[in-house]
Amino acid sequence: MEDCRRVGVAIDFSPCSRKALEWTVNNIVRKGDHLILVTVLREGHYEEGEAQLWQATGSPLIPLIEFTEPHTMKKYGVNPDPETLDIVATASRQKEITVLLKIFWGDAREKICESVEGIPLECLVIGNRGLGKIKRAIMGSVSNYVVNNATCPVTVVKIHD
Repeated sequence: MEDCRRVGVAIDFSPCSRKALEWTVNNIVRKGDHLILVTVLREGHYEEGEAQLWQATGSPLIPLIEFTEPHTMKKYGVNPDPETLDIVATASRQKEITVLLKIFWGDAREKICESVEGIPLECLVIGNRGLGKIKRAIMGSVSNYVVNNATCPVTVVKIHD
């Protein structure tokens, strides 16, 4: 277990986050690692009895076998795309890694930073949507916030057209 690293990837199932996931699989993870996909939803779509616990701590760590099942993901309000599922399933087999999903509800910037300590993660990879200067000034950049506030090394993977 000492050699097991917890490598996080912030993922929203967009092309940008898939690029970050692919980069992580190709450049960071190695045999025995735990690859933890961190996703943040704006609103909670979860069972009422678990609502308060999950609001504060996020979902339990969900193993790959479970988050590939549509019924399980419907419970959490997450709809992973087939391409992302293929990337993680292939990485799990070929690199002999454990793939887990952690879901948070709330502000993506804050929850991603909280996940670093809460899981805990040794490093985090996040995609960059490439917002223009005006949009970035109005909306704020999730990746910029995470780089400046996370307590672990953060790698930003940019999408190039």
